[in-house]
Amino acid sequence: MTPTPNTPALPQDAQSLRGVLPMLILSQLRLAESYGYELVVRLQNIGLSDLSTGTVYPVLSRLEQDGSLTSRLAASTAGPARKYYSLSPAGDATLELATARWHALIAIVQTGLTATPAEEPLREDHK
Repeated sequence: MTPTPNTPALPQDAQSLRGVLPMLILSQLRLAESYGYELVVRLQNIGLSDLSTGTVYPVLSRLEQDGSLTSRLAASTAGPARKYYSLSPAGDATLELATARWHALIAIVQTGLTATPAEEPLREDHK
């Protein structure tokens, strides 16, 4: 799977992914309900090409347990019934908060990456 045009072709950092994956799952489910494997493919298509079902399913379970997602079983022509996930009202609020925090973090990181050295560095004994 090739990355989207604006996504660098770098391997994902597992620690960073762990922090943003719930937000990305919620954002995808805000667009449309989905079952697990389909959701993995959608996330791979936006640039998470290394993402596996084994990473997504535990997050779906946690989000459902905390009330951010609702689910329903639907018959499938390709095997057993599929569990479809949808964003709940609580999940929508969680996504809004996560998005605001994400944008605040981006601003902090951007400031840190473009900061110039301080005129006088802090001394070790300065508290």
